[in-house]
Amino acid sequence: MSAYPRPKRYSEAEWHARVELAAAYRIFDHLGWSELIYNHISLRVPGEAGHFLINPFGLHYSEVTASNLVKVDVLGNIIGNSDWPINPAGFTFHGAIHATLPDAHCVMHVHTTPTMAVCCLEDGLSYTNFYAAQLYGKVAYHEFEGITVHLDEGKRILASADGKPVLLLRNHGPVTIGQTLPHAFALMWLLQRACEVQVTSQALGKLRPIAPAVLEGCVRDALNFNPKYGAGQDGFDAMRRVIDCIDPSYRG
Repeated sequence: MSAYPRPKRYSEAEWHARVELAAAYRIFDHLGWSELIYNHISLRVPGEAGHFLINPFGLHYSEVTASNLVKVDVLGNIIGNSDWPINPAGFTFHGAIHATLPDAHCVMHVHTTPTMAVCCLEDGLSYTNFYAAQLYGKVAYHEFEGITVHLDEGKRILASADGKPVLLLRNHGPVTIGQTLPHAFALMWLLQRACEVQVTSQALGKLRPIAPAVLEGCVRDALNFNPKYGAGQDGFDAMRRVIDCIDPSYRG
């Protein structure tokens, strides 16, 4: 029997999703992507239309577990019982994305220094490095409107995304939208590395451009999203094994 058995109140599908999402929060913390108690990763609950899981507001990412994740509807109403509230800014655009895009099973938002720095640049992401090249044609932008607590902005954010899996909220931070949690994670990891390299290389001098035809080839050949290589699953599983060695309590 597992050291962290599934509570009877959860279906097998929901519990699997809870464990996977809790692992993601611990991975983010391990990578230095957490932001005190703020920011969000949301995940659809399998088989429950209009319900998704999100972090309890007040807990650090290192404290998130499968059982303390909060289940909400697309309006941010808590479903069932929870000892914790949620951050209103957490469902403003997450809920709009989940409710509108059938394939948006996971939505991630961070405030890492390099990604925020690029969001503050007039020209945004520069397709001038190995990582950014794989995101060519996949990035959209949304103008800054302040703290995302107003429901009507969720619709405008969705319109700005225009079907792209990566959305840079100008002067704010990035959002990735994945068909699965590992897919969203692969997008965020790639974006984080692209921004790290851009911020560093821009400080050294003029960036060397990459020809559009080469960028298109990079997108076509990218292994991060190739089902043959797990479409992000392999990378996520590797990081989850790292977390299991450090602290597997997220499973409870």
